[in-house]
Amino acid sequence: MNFTGINQTDHCLLFHCPERSVSTAVYVLLYVSAAAVVLLTVCGNLLIIISVCHFKQLHTPTNMLILSLAVSDLLVGVFVIPIVITWMIETCWIFSSFFCIYFIFTSYFIVSTSIYNVALIAVDRYFALSNPFLYTKAVSVSTMCFVLLCNWCILLSYNLAVHYFKRELKVFVICPGDCFVPLEEVWSLVHFLVIFVFPCAVIIILYAQVFFIAKKHATAIRDLNIQTRTQTSKNSISMKSERKAAKVLGIVVSMFLACFFPCFIYSFLDKITVVDVGSFQKVLVLVYLNSTINPVIYALFYPWFRRCVKLVLTLQILKTHSSLIKVV
Repeated sequence: MNFTGINQTDHCLLFHCPERSVSTAVYVLLYVSAAAVVLLTVCGNLLIIISVCHFKQLHTPTNMLILSLAVSDLLVGVFVIPIVITWMIETCWIFSSFFCIYFIFTSYFIVSTSIYNVALIAVDRYFALSNPFLYTKAVSVSTMCFVLLCNWCILLSYNLAVHYFKRELKVFVICPGDCFVPLEEVWSLVHFLVIFVFPCAVIIILYAQVFFIAKKHATAIRDLNIQTRTQTSKNSISMKSERKAAKVLGIVVSMFLACFFPCFIYSFLDKITVVDVGSFQKVLVLVYLNSTINPVIYALFYPWFRRCVKLVLTLQILKTHSSLIKVV
């Protein structure tokens, strides 16, 4: 959030630790619910990581993107969600100022990586549908791994640079019960464009293109079937696959926008006015919960993931040559 123009005294008066007004039972229930969310996030993404890494049949360029997304979402579940939920439940920052800096850097880096992973998935699917022959020839697992490594390194360097300049500008402000690092106006705009606007625009534009291409393919197959008066097995499978891809695509786009769009709105409003911090915290939690939802919308809709989960939970992956089991 951007608190440029607010002096430290006003800042400390604006953000203070209110008394906790909930009963002990509600307090315990909140922490149990928080633990459940963390467990779901970690276990869901861990199952994706184990599945893609273990089964050789899943070693494809697209699945490398899903693996990278699962890794970033797993890190959100381990390092970010527990802290931010504790902050919300306590209605106050109860950790040290050093831990505040660590939390802000970690959350910025991991969440931005997750967003760009989704953007890369959009690019991958658009390229695969628009130029399938070129995609098969040009994109390999090793190529995709190199792209993902560059993505992680660039975002790490960017976030380190942003936090370095913050410290140089001496704009870090922390009061008892408060953990926020305000940005200078130029950095605030740049960060908003780089982390939110650009990847979101890529996701929306390319996913829209993918949807229209998939619909066009399905229509072409349907017209071909009508002309030939035949319903071959291959065409039926293709049409079913296109409809399923369109359905999953709609879920992906809807859930991503539902989780991130409120944060976009608050970040934009913060450029022109002071927004309510409590509401902004709830919006941030929604962003982090996207890491909990991602295993569902990117994996649970695919039969191969359900087969992999069964093999993992029944410990069949410990058997010799289990990595060669067909799951697709």
